[in-house]
Amino acid sequence: MYEAQDGLHVGRLRRVPAREVWPHEALDFTPWLLRNVDVLSDLLGMDLVLEVAEHPVGGFSLDLLGHDASTGEPVIVENQLEQSDHTHLGQILTYAAGTDPTTIVWLATSFREEHRAAVDWLNTRTNDETRFFAVQVEVVRIGDSEPAPAFVLVAQPNDWEKTIRASTSAQHEPTGRQRLYRDFWTRWIDLMSERQVGWTRGTRTTVASWYPMTAGVPGATYNCGFMRRGLISELYFEDPNPDVNARRFHHLLNLREPIENLYGSHLEWDRMEGRKAARIGEYLPEARIDNEQDWDAYLRWFLDRQARLREAIRVAGGSLP
Repeated sequence: MYEAQDGLHVGRLRRVPAREVWPHEALDFTPWLLRNVDVLSDLLGMDLVLEVAEHPVGGFSLDLLGHDASTGEPVIVENQLEQSDHTHLGQILTYAAGTDPTTIVWLATSFREEHRAAVDWLNTRTNDETRFFAVQVEVVRIGDSEPAPAFVLVAQPNDWEKTIRASTSAQHEPTGRQRLYRDFWTRWIDLMSERQVGWTRGTRTTVASWYPMTAGVPGATYNCGFMRRGLISELYFEDPNPDVNARRFHHLLNLREPIENLYGSHLEWDRMEGRKAARIGEYLPEARIDNEQDWDAYLRWFLDRQARLREAIRVAGGSLP
């Protein structure tokens, strides 16, 4: 503890060995990261959803597999609670070949210069749809405070900060409807940030007709999108296991009356018979992305309907099993 000239006491920041907090990588750190993915999401500027721990790839086990909820792009994460080494670099490339991800994240407590350079080299040699990140795991305390994660980004794709809001590179500038979707979702991201709704940590736009946001559990997303029927604001169940989707849908269906009373109007409850997914939502008919003069109205509709849907499900006790 230090005392400044005005008598203010200032704590001293000190680093803590990661192994003091997470003694075992697979049993302690990986489950912690699975529960606290927001730490990594905030650092990378993505809305990460990590779904699987110790995912088998051939005769090896990948630490974490997931996706970026704002784009749907697959993500893999490999953890190493020690200094980077050649073995883990080789494992990361093996896992990437076996899972075909867009984003590859390597975490270690420190990175040898040659391994940081290897990640930089991979980012310059791979295509624009493949990204490698090296993240240094650090833990800090102030005085006797609880330990806190302080992750540091030590390697990333070229100009990542400049392009994080772009859905494609300058060499592949979208045209036509893709450009319209990109511009619309950019405004949607800005509006969510302005209103501080906390629905996503993603900061990149997309050229897709829909914008997904995490629902807090793997296999479910809150979506805003353009469909043939018009706009849709929904909760969408998309777990690979159709039984999980059915169970979640029917759990909320049993709460239909209180949910709709809280929502303020009827919702469409779509079991999507013959498909593995299911959805609950509302449509705005005759809305089109090329009606640029109506974008402000569309954005207000999305903001209102998403806020009402989330609050109705929360208050009705509709936490997803």
